[in-house]
Amino acid sequence: MIRRIVFALVLFAFALPQVRAAYMLLPMDENSQRDHLKAYGITYWVLSQGVEAYWLLNYRGGSFVFPQTSVFERECKIRNISYEIIAEAQFAAIQEEILNPEVNMDVIKLEKAPKIAVYSPDKNEKGETIQPWDDAVTLVLTYAEIPYDVLYDTEVLQGKLPEYDWLHLHHEDFTGQYGKFYASQSNQPWYRSHVRMMENLAKENGFAKVSQLKLAVAKRIAEYVAGGGFMFAMCSATDTYDIALAAEGLDICADIYDGDPADPNAQNKLDFSKTFAFQNFQLIRDPLTYEHSSIDHNLGRNVNPEQDYFTLFDFSAKWDPVPTMLTQNHTRTVKGFMGQSTAFLKNTIKPQVLTMGENKPANEARYIHGIYGFGFWTFYGGHDPEDYKHYVEDPPTDLSLHPTSPGYRLILNNILFPAAKKKHQKT
Repeated sequence: MIRRIVFALVLFAFALPQVRAAYMLLPMDENSQRDHLKAYGITYWVLSQGVEAYWLLNYRGGSFVFPQTSVFERECKIRNISYEIIAEAQFAAIQEEILNPEVNMDVIKLEKAPKIAVYSPDKNEKGETIQPWDDAVTLVLTYAEIPYDVLYDTEVLQGKLPEYDWLHLHHEDFTGQYGKFYASQSNQPWYRSHVRMMENLAKENGFAKVSQLKLAVAKRIAEYVAGGGFMFAMCSATDTYDIALAAEGLDICADIYDGDPADPNAQNKLDFSKTFAFQNFQLIRDPLTYEHSSIDHNLGRNVNPEQDYFTLFDFSAKWDPVPTMLTQNHTRTVKGFMGQSTAFLKNTIKPQVLTMGENKPANEARYIHGIYGFGFWTFYGGHDPEDYKHYVEDPPTDLSLHPTSPGYRLILNNILFPAAKKKHQKT
């Protein structure tokens, strides 16, 4: 009897490590995952607990794997995330399949939850929300339960950016022209409040004009990226950022924006060597036209909304892991969406910039990426991936109605990218 008990204990001892070595696989293909967006959030949360995870590039839509625990299982159930329990041997077999040089897949280790900052005015001096629109990135971060800090011009100029791994530029006009909303919104309380806040902010930081404040902020952000940071921008924060850098030292603001006339020769003085993504663009000089430059393919854009889609490029997972990470999705075709800056005309994009998503018939790029110094940046055209035309004062999108949104997945790819093991971030 004693021998039987000892034998049973030995068998249990050998079986115990196999139980503990189980993994949780979060499938990210179209039909297996109930909530793709929250799957990113739980992976971020696992990393924040000091546990490493794996990103299986091009395997079932870019699935995630991490060690199985009862705590992680319970959290997945609470967040309504689909998962599968796999044994260590099963995970080893999956990795062997992925690492086969004949297949376009790879395994990326995720090591640490990146610290995230969102560049946004957030509130005015009275604590009131001053901008009558939402922001896709903060919406999806909140929905996926990924924490972030909000900072703005003063914090950037005080040198706070190096405290963060990832920076999102909120819907912003870095040229100092307040989004060129003058013709349509200058009589609205929100617009007047925003102008007052920005003028006060410029004075508080020692600048005579808002455009000078914004240029100083843009240059600090460029320093942050050059030092190894990751910057992500959407909508008007994409093209106006580069316009501000190219126009350094020039006055491109009409008198209705800064009290004095713009330099009539500013176009010929632009320095495209200072920009991240764009070159050879033409400024839209009319202060009443709701457009900044020829970068944005918005004026004269003739695309049927029902046929407005862009296609994600396929990259080699083993040779080009960075763009492969940034384009992980359960579909290669993504529904288009409008914004103050909707898409980028290809003839304004620098040749070294990588296009990751395009609407080829319209000759426009929607999703681009590049390297600046030791860091990375991504520009994503449009305002809200699940609201085709998002107007001023429209209500925020309810992401619980779009838990599998491929357009929002692209945002979350960028958020997890800094967590990847550094050797995979070389290009």
